Amino acid sequence: MSVGLRTPGVDGLSEAVGVLREWQYDEAPMQLHPGDLGWFWRSGAEATAAAVRTWSRDGRILAVGLLDGPRVLRLTSAPDAQRDEELARRVVEDLTEPERGVLPAGKVQVEAPTGALVHDLLAEVGWYADERWTPLRRDLAEPVPDPGVRTEAVGPEQAHVWAAVLRASFDGSTFTDQRWHAMAAGAPYADARCLVAYDDQDNAVAAATVWSAGPGRPGLLEPVGVHRDHRGHGHGRAITVAAAAALQRLGSSSAVVCTPSANVGGVATYRSAGFQLLPERRDRHRDA
Repeated sequence: MSVGLRTPGVDGLSEAVGVLREWQYDEAPMQLHPGDLGWFWRSGAEATAAAVRTWSRDGRILAVGLLDGPRVLRLTSAPDAQRDEELARRVVEDLTEPERGVLPAGKVQVEAPTGALVHDLLAEVGWYADERWTPLRRDLAEPVPDPGVRTEAVGPEQAHVWAAVLRASFDGSTFTDQRWHAMAAGAPYADARCLVAYDDQDNAVAAATVWSAGPGRPGLLEPVGVHRDHRGHGHGRAITVAAAAALQRLGSSSAVVCTPSANVGGVATYRSAGFQLLPERRDRHRDA
């Protein structure tokens, strides 16, 4: 049977999250993580389902994509299918023909794991390597040190605190308590934690969410932010260390995070928290 494209719907989200969990392993290149779907879930289950695409053969999902905006697809595939030619050619056809309903005509972007055959085939049809991203990983086999600040895992009653810190961490953010509750209602959040860090004046100064993919698998930090009024005091390092410790308690084998390479300060913060640089990755772009 040939490879088929599908938009799974709300009822199919659990299956997509499940295969993404199974595909995570420590030696893998940076790839789409169940936590990425979990973070997108802040827009609700229906919006998340509408943004997911799956490619299957003989009833088995081989690739999952997340439309992170109308012109950006984040894509990964099963570890044994990264170089599957039939799959890669079908995916590229679906990405390059707007009538397939994956990406529109004009300027678009695809994120895929380094080394995937999709990269080679997109290059053959004129897509170019563009923005550089820096993945980082921290091994969680050894104890994680104390972050040096008070941190708390927030529940529904503290959602407004977490949301306020996040809004103050990212210019233009409109994150609300309602979005936190929508995110927390999603399937991936069963293995996630939202953290807030406080300074010695009891101000909420930083926030992060960590997403486990299950015991013995890498967990994801997404997002991580420091309140704009409290920067320059080491709070970024502190919340990142606290996030790694939270993933360790959840049984994760490692903690991973990815940031644009141009974010030099962010890369330095993660490195100061014990994260190691992984090989830089590139997106694929097509101009109008």
